[in-house]
Amino acid sequence: MKTSTRSIAPKRATLSMTRNDANMFTTKTQIVGSHLHPAVQADTPAPRGGQLVAPAPATWTYRIGKRVLDVSLALLLLILLSPLLLLIAVAIKLDDRGPVFIVQKRVGLGGKVFDFYKFRSMTANVDHVQAHKAFALKVVRGEITKGPPSNGGVIKPTSDGRVITRVGRILRKTSMDELPQLVNVLIGNMSLVGPRPSMDYELEAYYDWYLPRLSVLPGITGLAQINGRSSIAFPEIVRWDLKYIENRSLWQDVVIILKTIPLVISMRDSG
Repeated sequence: MKTSTRSIAPKRATLSMTRNDANMFTTKTQIVGSHLHPAVQADTPAPRGGQLVAPAPATWTYRIGKRVLDVSLALLLLILLSPLLLLIAVAIKLDDRGPVFIVQKRVGLGGKVFDFYKFRSMTANVDHVQAHKAFALKVVRGEITKGPPSNGGVIKPTSDGRVITRVGRILRKTSMDELPQLVNVLIGNMSLVGPRPSMDYELEAYYDWYLPRLSVLPGITGLAQINGRSSIAFPEIVRWDLKYIENRSLWQDVVIILKTIPLVISMRDSG
Protein backbone atom coordinates (compact mmCIF):
# COMPACT_ATOMS: atom_id res chain seq x y z
CA MET A 1 0.00 0.00 0.00
CA LYS A 2 1.85 3.08 -1.25
CA THR A 3 1.27 6.58 -0.08
CA SER A 4 0.38 9.36 -2.42
CA THR A 5 3.42 11.61 -2.60
CA ARG A 6 4.74 14.01 -5.14
CA SER A 7 7.69 12.94 -7.23
CA ILE A 8 10.88 13.89 -5.48
CA ALA A 9 13.16 10.94 -6.07
CA PRO A 10 16.35 11.23 -8.08
CA LYS A 11 16.70 9.46 -11.38
CA ARG A 12 19.66 7.51 -10.05
CA ALA A 13 21.90 7.44 -7.00
CA THR A 14 24.99 9.13 -8.40
CA LEU A 15 27.10 12.00 -7.21
CA SER A 16 26.40 14.24 -10.21
CA MET A 17 23.77 16.95 -9.86
CA THR A 18 22.49 19.19 -12.61
CA ARG A 19 20.55 22.42 -12.26
CA ASN A 20 17.41 20.65 -13.50
CA ASP A 21 17.87 17.97 -10.82
CA ALA A 22 18.09 20.65 -8.15
CA ASN A 23 14.95 22.37 -9.44
CA MET A 24 13.08 19.07 -9.45
CA PHE A 25 13.81 18.52 -5.76
CA THR A 26 12.65 21.97 -4.66
CA THR A 27 9.72 22.76 -6.93
CA LYS A 28 7.92 19.41 -6.68
CA THR A 29 7.77 19.02 -2.91
CA GLN A 30 5.73 20.69 -0.21
CA ILE A 31 8.14 23.07 1.48
CA VAL A 32 6.75 25.77 3.73
CA GLY A 33 8.78 28.97 3.89
CA SER A 34 9.38 32.12 1.92
CA HIS A 35 13.06 31.32 1.41
CA LEU A 36 12.47 28.90 -1.47
CA HIS A 37 12.68 30.14 -5.03
CA PRO A 38 11.48 28.50 -8.28
CA ALA A 39 15.01 28.24 -9.66
CA VAL A 40 17.32 27.19 -6.83
CA GLN A 41 20.91 26.30 -7.55
CA ALA A 42 22.29 22.93 -6.46
CA ASP A 43 25.07 24.70 -4.58
CA THR A 44 22.82 27.19 -2.79
CA PRO A 45 22.80 26.58 0.99
CA ALA A 46 19.36 26.54 2.59
CA PRO A 47 18.79 29.79 4.52
CA ARG A 48 18.41 29.48 8.26
CA GLY A 49 15.75 30.96 10.48
CA GLY A 50 12.09 29.93 10.72
CA GLN A 51 12.62 27.07 8.30
CA LEU A 52 9.79 24.55 8.24
CA VAL A 53 9.19 21.53 6.03
CA ALA A 54 5.64 20.32 5.58
CA PRO A 55 5.05 16.62 6.37
CA ALA A 56 4.94 14.45 3.27
CA PRO A 57 1.33 13.46 2.48
CA ALA A 58 0.33 9.95 3.52
CA THR A 59 -2.88 7.96 3.92
CA TRP A 60 -4.26 7.44 7.41
CA THR A 61 -3.91 3.66 6.99
CA TYR A 62 -0.19 4.05 6.29
CA ARG A 63 0.34 6.41 9.23
CA ILE A 64 -1.47 4.13 11.67
CA GLY A 65 0.13 0.98 10.28
CA LYS A 66 3.62 2.46 10.49
CA ARG A 67 3.10 3.62 14.07
CA VAL A 68 1.79 0.20 15.11
CA LEU A 69 4.83 -1.46 13.48
CA ASP A 70 7.20 0.99 15.17
CA VAL A 71 5.79 0.67 18.67
CA SER A 72 5.26 -3.09 18.66
CA LEU A 73 8.68 -3.95 17.24
CA ALA A 74 10.58 -1.36 19.31
CA LEU A 75 8.92 -2.55 22.52
CA LEU A 76 9.59 -6.19 21.66
CA LEU A 77 13.25 -5.49 20.94
CA LEU A 78 13.71 -3.52 24.16
CA ILE A 79 12.28 -6.42 26.15
CA LEU A 80 14.27 -9.12 24.35
CA LEU A 81 17.51 -7.12 24.39
CA SER A 82 17.21 -5.86 27.97
CA PRO A 83 19.95 -8.24 29.29
CA LEU A 84 22.28 -7.03 26.52
CA LEU A 85 21.44 -3.39 27.21
CA LEU A 86 22.27 -3.89 30.90
CA LEU A 87 25.54 -5.62 30.01
CA ILE A 88 26.53 -2.72 27.71
CA ALA A 89 25.73 -0.18 30.43
CA VAL A 90 27.91 -2.04 32.95
CA ALA A 91 30.76 -2.35 30.42
CA ILE A 92 30.73 1.39 29.69
CA LYS A 93 30.80 2.21 33.40
CA LEU A 94 33.65 -0.20 34.10
CA ASP A 95 35.63 1.11 31.12
CA ASP A 96 36.07 4.73 32.25
CA ARG A 97 33.43 5.50 34.91
CA GLY A 98 31.75 8.06 32.63
CA PRO A 99 28.04 8.37 31.80
CA VAL A 100 26.38 5.45 30.02
CA PHE A 101 24.29 7.51 27.60
CA ILE A 102 24.78 10.65 25.57
CA VAL A 103 21.99 12.93 24.40
CA GLN A 104 22.50 14.76 21.13
CA LYS A 105 20.40 17.44 19.46
CA ARG A 106 19.21 16.08 16.12
CA VAL A 107 16.86 17.43 13.44
CA GLY A 108 13.59 15.57 13.07
CA LEU A 109 10.26 15.88 11.31
CA GLY A 110 9.68 19.33 9.87
CA GLY A 111 13.08 20.55 11.05
CA LYS A 112 12.15 20.24 14.73
CA VAL A 113 15.13 19.51 17.01
CA PHE A 114 14.77 16.61 19.44
CA ASP A 115 16.83 14.68 22.02
CA PHE A 116 18.56 11.72 20.37
CA TYR A 117 19.82 8.87 22.57
CA LYS A 118 22.95 6.75 22.13
CA PHE A 119 25.25 4.64 24.25
CA ARG A 120 28.38 6.69 24.86
CA SER A 121 31.30 5.50 22.75
CA MET A 122 33.62 8.51 23.10
CA THR A 123 35.76 9.60 26.02
CA ALA A 124 33.96 11.43 28.81
CA ASN A 125 34.46 15.01 30.00
CA VAL A 126 35.79 16.12 26.61
CA ASP A 127 34.01 18.43 24.15
CA HIS A 128 34.05 16.48 20.90
CA VAL A 129 31.54 18.74 19.14
CA GLN A 130 33.90 21.30 17.62
CA ALA A 131 36.27 18.71 16.17
CA HIS A 132 33.38 16.74 14.70
CA LYS A 133 31.51 19.80 13.46
CA ALA A 134 34.18 20.94 11.00
CA PHE A 135 34.38 17.45 9.50
CA ALA A 136 30.59 16.95 9.45
CA LEU A 137 29.87 20.23 7.66
CA LYS A 138 32.29 19.28 4.88
CA VAL A 139 30.60 15.89 4.54
CA VAL A 140 27.10 17.41 4.38
CA ARG A 141 28.21 19.94 1.76
CA GLY A 142 29.63 17.09 -0.33
CA GLU A 143 33.22 18.27 0.02
CA ILE A 144 34.26 14.90 1.49
CA THR A 145 32.94 11.97 -0.54
CA LYS A 146 35.31 9.16 0.43
CA GLY A 147 36.59 7.88 3.74
CA PRO A 148 40.32 7.36 4.39
CA PRO A 149 41.77 3.86 3.84
CA SER A 150 42.61 3.74 7.55
CA ASN A 151 38.86 3.88 8.23
CA GLY A 152 38.09 1.16 5.71
CA GLY A 153 36.46 3.70 3.41
CA VAL A 154 33.92 4.75 6.03
CA ILE A 155 33.28 8.51 5.96
CA LYS A 156 33.93 9.29 9.59
CA PRO A 157 36.74 11.14 11.40
CA THR A 158 39.80 9.02 12.06
CA SER A 159 40.45 8.12 15.69
CA ASP A 160 43.82 7.67 17.38
CA GLY A 161 42.32 5.58 20.18
CA ARG A 162 42.11 8.43 22.67
CA VAL A 163 38.74 9.67 21.41
CA ILE A 164 36.86 6.39 21.09
CA THR A 165 36.86 4.21 24.21
CA ARG A 166 37.71 0.51 24.17
CA VAL A 167 34.08 -0.45 24.67
CA GLY A 168 33.04 2.29 22.28
CA ARG A 169 35.00 0.76 19.40
CA ILE A 170 33.06 -2.48 19.83
CA LEU A 171 29.73 -0.67 20.13
CA ARG A 172 30.33 1.34 16.96
CA LYS A 173 31.54 -1.62 14.93
CA THR A 174 28.48 -3.67 15.91
CA SER A 175 26.08 -0.66 15.78
CA MET A 176 24.98 -1.45 19.33
CA ASP A 177 25.54 2.18 20.31
CA GLU A 178 22.34 2.94 18.36
CA LEU A 179 20.08 0.65 20.43
CA PRO A 180 18.82 3.42 22.79
CA GLN A 181 17.10 4.98 19.78
CA LEU A 182 14.41 2.35 20.26
CA VAL A 183 13.30 4.68 23.07
CA ASN A 184 13.11 7.53 20.54
CA VAL A 185 10.84 5.32 18.44
CA LEU A 186 8.52 4.71 21.40
CA ILE A 187 8.44 8.43 22.19
CA GLY A 188 7.46 9.12 18.60
CA ASN A 189 10.21 11.46 17.40
CA MET A 190 11.79 8.66 15.36
CA SER A 191 10.65 5.67 13.34
CA LEU A 192 12.32 2.33 12.77
CA VAL A 193 12.74 3.26 9.10
CA GLY A 194 13.43 6.69 7.67
CA PRO A 195 16.26 9.11 6.87
CA ARG A 196 18.97 9.21 9.51
CA PRO A 197 18.66 12.46 11.52
CA SER A 198 21.36 15.10 11.14
CA MET A 199 23.00 16.89 14.05
CA ASP A 200 21.36 20.26 14.63
CA TYR A 201 24.46 22.19 13.52
CA GLU A 202 24.63 20.24 10.25
CA LEU A 203 21.48 21.99 9.10
CA GLU A 204 23.50 25.10 8.33
CA ALA A 205 25.25 23.18 5.54
CA TYR A 206 22.01 21.86 3.99
CA TYR A 207 21.26 22.76 0.39
CA ASP A 208 17.63 23.46 -0.47
CA TRP A 209 17.22 20.17 -2.29
CA TYR A 210 18.13 18.29 0.92
CA LEU A 211 15.13 19.71 2.78
CA PRO A 212 12.46 17.18 1.68
CA ARG A 213 14.25 14.50 3.75
CA LEU A 214 12.88 16.37 6.78
CA SER A 215 9.29 15.78 5.61
CA VAL A 216 9.10 12.36 7.34
CA LEU A 217 10.17 10.98 10.70
CA PRO A 218 13.88 10.12 10.86
CA GLY A 219 14.70 6.46 11.29
CA ILE A 220 17.14 4.04 12.90
CA THR A 221 17.71 2.47 9.49
CA GLY A 222 16.74 3.41 5.98
CA LEU A 223 17.21 2.90 2.27
CA ALA A 224 20.61 4.63 2.36
CA GLN A 225 21.75 2.40 5.24
CA ILE A 226 21.22 -0.79 3.20
CA ASN A 227 22.87 0.76 0.13
CA GLY A 228 26.24 1.82 1.44
CA ARG A 229 25.62 3.28 4.86
CA SER A 230 28.62 5.29 6.09
CA SER A 231 30.70 4.56 2.98
CA ILE A 232 28.67 6.75 0.59
CA ALA A 233 28.72 10.53 0.25
CA PHE A 234 26.01 12.58 1.93
CA PRO A 235 24.42 13.85 -1.33
CA GLU A 236 23.97 10.22 -2.36
CA ILE A 237 22.45 9.44 1.04
CA VAL A 238 19.95 12.24 0.46
CA ARG A 239 19.01 10.78 -2.93
CA TRP A 240 18.30 7.42 -1.35
CA ASP A 241 16.22 9.17 1.34
CA LEU A 242 14.16 11.01 -1.28
CA LYS A 243 13.60 7.77 -3.16
CA TYR A 244 12.37 6.18 0.07
CA ILE A 245 9.96 9.06 0.69
CA GLU A 246 8.50 8.83 -2.80
CA ASN A 247 7.89 5.08 -2.52
CA ARG A 248 6.92 4.80 1.16
CA SER A 249 4.94 1.72 2.10
CA LEU A 250 4.73 -0.64 5.05
CA TRP A 251 6.07 -3.43 2.87
CA GLN A 252 9.12 -1.34 1.95
CA ASP A 253 9.73 -0.69 5.68
CA VAL A 254 9.61 -4.42 6.43
CA VAL A 255 12.02 -5.18 3.58
CA ILE A 256 14.48 -2.51 4.77
CA ILE A 257 14.34 -3.85 8.36
CA LEU A 258 14.99 -7.40 7.15
CA LYS A 259 17.89 -6.28 4.94
CA THR A 260 19.40 -4.31 7.83
CA ILE A 261 19.83 -7.41 10.00
CA PRO A 262 22.55 -9.15 7.93
CA LEU A 263 24.34 -5.81 7.40
CA VAL A 264 24.56 -5.24 11.15
CA ILE A 265 25.69 -8.81 11.77
CA SER A 266 28.39 -8.56 9.08
CA MET A 267 29.46 -5.15 10.47
CA ARG A 268 29.85 -3.90 6.91
CA ASP A 269 30.30 -0.14 6.34
CA SER A 270 30.23 0.55 10.07
CA GLY A 271 32.69 2.13 12.43
